[in-house]
Amino acid sequence: MFIADHWKDYEVIDTSSGDKLERWGKYILRRPDPQVIWQTPFKNPNWKKLNGHYHRSERGGGEWEFFDLPKQWKISYILGGTAARPSTFDEKNKETYRPVAPVYENLEKLPEKSRTLTFHLKPFAFKHTGLFPEQAANWDWFSNEILGEVNRRKAQGSEEPVKVLNLFAYTGGATLAAAAAGAHVTHVDASKGMVQWAKENADASGLSQAPIRWLVDDCTKFVEREIRRGNKYDAIIMDPPSYGRGPKGEIWKIEDAVYQLIELSSKLLTDKSLFFLINSYTTGLQPAVMSYMLGVIIKNRFGGEIHSEEVGLPVTENGLVLPCGCSGRWVRNTK
Repeated sequence: MFIADHWKDYEVIDTSSGDKLERWGKYILRRPDPQVIWQTPFKNPNWKKLNGHYHRSERGGGEWEFFDLPKQWKISYILGGTAARPSTFDEKNKETYRPVAPVYENLEKLPEKSRTLTFHLKPFAFKHTGLFPEQAANWDWFSNEILGEVNRRKAQGSEEPVKVLNLFAYTGGATLAAAAAGAHVTHVDASKGMVQWAKENADASGLSQAPIRWLVDDCTKFVEREIRRGNKYDAIIMDPPSYGRGPKGEIWKIEDAVYQLIELSSKLLTDKSLFFLINSYTTGLQPAVMSYMLGVIIKNRFGGEIHSEEVGLPVTENGLVLPCGCSGRWVRNTK
C-alpha cells in the first residue's frame, strides 16, 4: 500500500458509520466516505468539535453545515518522507502495516522551503475541499524521480528539461510537486475554475514563475493534438474521473475509457521516459488491473518496473489505514 503518512497539517482522526473525521490545519471536518462501512464507537472528542459537516442526501449529493469555518484557508505539505509500506500483517505485534524507512534521497538534499507546497482549501459541492491528501504518497515518489533525473542531466552537461504532462490535473497538487522538483509541467484540466485554483496554489507555494503551462482543455482531445504535433513528454500523470460528461454531453466511465486513454497517452512518452502514473477512486479498477494495463501498453515497449497498490491515509485513533483508491506506477530503472 502507498501510504501518505508524512502530513503535519492534515490527519484522519477517526472513522465510523460511513464518515471520516479529519483535521485540515486547525479545522475539523466530518465528511462521508464509502469505504467506512464499520460502526465503531464515537469515542474521540473531536466528533463533537466540528467546524464543518457534509450531510449526505438520500436523493444523492448533500450539503455542508458550517460552524465557525472560514470560506477559505491554507495548509502546507513538505515533500519527501512518505514511503510505501508492504501490505503484511504482523501477528506478533498486531500491526497491520510495518513501516519502511523513507527512500527519497534526492528530495532530502533540498532545503525544506524548496519542497514545501501550500494549498488553498474551500469546501464546495460533493463534499470536496480542493485537495486529495492521500496523493502525497505519489507526490513524494515522483518528485524524487524527477529530481534525480534533473540532477543526472545537469551532471551530463545537458540543458534539456524534464517534461511532465499532468492530465485531469484538478487544483494542481501533482503539478506543484513536479515543478518543485525542477520539471517543466503541462497542466491540463477541462475546468477553468480548477485551473485558476491551481494557479493560486502555485503562487502560494512560491512557484508562480515556475515553467508551468496552464491549459483549460478536454484531456483526450489535447493528447490527440499533441500526438499530431509530435510533442513528447518524459513523464505522464493522470487522475481521470470515475464518471462524468464530455464537452458534448457524452458520458465518461473510467472502466470503459481508461485502457484507450493510457494507450493514447503513452504515445507521447519519449524514448527515455521516466514514469507513468495513473490514479483511480473506482472500486472496480483494482491495482492488478492497473498493473496489467501498464504492462501490456508501456512495459512491453520500454521495459522497467510496475508497482500498483491501494493508496491510503493513516487513522490516528486506531493506527489502521483508510483506503482511498489505488495508483498504478510504471517506472524506468534509471540507476
